[in-house]
Amino acid sequence: MTILRVEGADVYYGNIHALKDVSLLVERGEIVTLIGSNGAGKTTTLRAISGLAHPRRGTIALEGKDITRTPAHRIATLGIAHVPEGRRVFGRLTVRENLEMGAYTRHDRDWIAADLDEVFAVFPRLKERIRQTAGTLSGGEQQMLAMGRALMARPQLLLLDEPSMGLAPLLVEQIFRSVTDINRAGTTVLLVEQNAYMALQVATRGYVLQTGSVVLSGPAESLLANEEVRKAYLGE
Repeated sequence: MTILRVEGADVYYGNIHALKDVSLLVERGEIVTLIGSNGAGKTTTLRAISGLAHPRRGTIALEGKDITRTPAHRIATLGIAHVPEGRRVFGRLTVRENLEMGAYTRHDRDWIAADLDEVFAVFPRLKERIRQTAGTLSGGEQQMLAMGRALMARPQLLLLDEPSMGLAPLLVEQIFRSVTDINRAGTTVLLVEQNAYMALQVATRGYVLQTGSVVLSGPAESLLANEEVRKAYLGE
């Protein structure tokens, strides 16, 4: 079942044409990755989906419902959670308080404690730091917290923007294992990632963006084997 459909999206920042006729599909249960160089339009695609940048043309649909012009705060209640580049945790709040903020749109308060336990199962480090203020966490721990906070919204679709940015190699591997665990637990993932090799290793399918346009798409294993992708994004 198609959970997300983007068709012919054009997004502008002033006179800058950031996305050009972008179309993509995300099926329920998949990990789909967007790869490309800096400025290719990956982050803008996520911002358009989460309502932070509305397309001038084209449509975006969640489970068949048009959300193209829906405000971001409303989209957050429809089952999309966005983990932005740079983590953006609430530095003066504790780990617990940050996670509870992720559940602010929910009405099933009785389930929140159980969902906290599920987040701690994915990110045991957060349980160890539960009373610590978020601003004192390491970069990797803050990324875990940002992802855990998003999961507290019980999203159908999780948008992840550069989750491995600035992290040591061992933490990068841990973050990607967590992405796989989150997906196996039932959350569909749309992943933007500069580390194209790692992203394609965990993804079901991928899209390659260049200067705001989709230039290539297909199963992740096919993109990994594609000579152009290997030269441009895998350093080979």
